[in-house]
Amino acid sequence: MAKQKILQSRVISIHIAPTAAALMTSIREVKAVVGKGLEGDRYANQIGTYSKDPGSGRDVTLIEVEAIEALERDYDIRVRAGESRRNIVTQGISLNHLVGEEFRVGKVVLRGTRLCEPCAHMEKLTVKGALRGLIHRGGLRAEIGKGGTIRVGDEISAEP
Repeated sequence: MAKQKILQSRVISIHIAPTAAALMTSIREVKAVVGKGLEGDRYANQIGTYSKDPGSGRDVTLIEVEAIEALERDYDIRVRAGESRRNIVTQGISLNHLVGEEFRVGKVVLRGTRLCEPCAHMEKLTVKGALRGLIHRGGLRAEIGKGGTIRVGDEISAEP
C-alpha cells in the first residue's frame, strides 16, 4: 500500500491591491492590522470596490489553491492566484469550515466571518465563467483578532 502524502495547511501566496480594480500584487509578507486589514491593501485604506457597503470580513480574504485548481480542472478556466481578488491563497485547509471560527495564520489570529462568494466584479476583472466555477468555493472573509506579520509559508491552524 502506497503512503499517503499529508499536506501541512499553509499560506501559498499573498496578494494586495492599492485601489479598487487595480491589479493584485504578489508579496512575500504583509502586516495584518487589527480593525483595519492588510497594510497597503485597498480595503485597509477604505478604497476597495465594496468598502462603503455594510458587512463584516473586509480585513482579509482567503481562497484555497485547491479551488483555483478545480476551476481549471472542472471548467477549463485558468485563473492565477492573484486574479481571484483574494488576499491569501491557502493549501490543505477547508476554509468553508472556518466561518464563525478563530484560526491562526502564522502568529496572526483571524476569525472567519462569512464565505467570500464570487461576484460579477471579480468575473469582469478575470475570465467569463469564473463566477459560476467558484460558487461555494470562492473563499472566506475574515477579521483580524490579533495582528502581526503574515508570510508565505506560514502554517495555518484551526486552533487560535
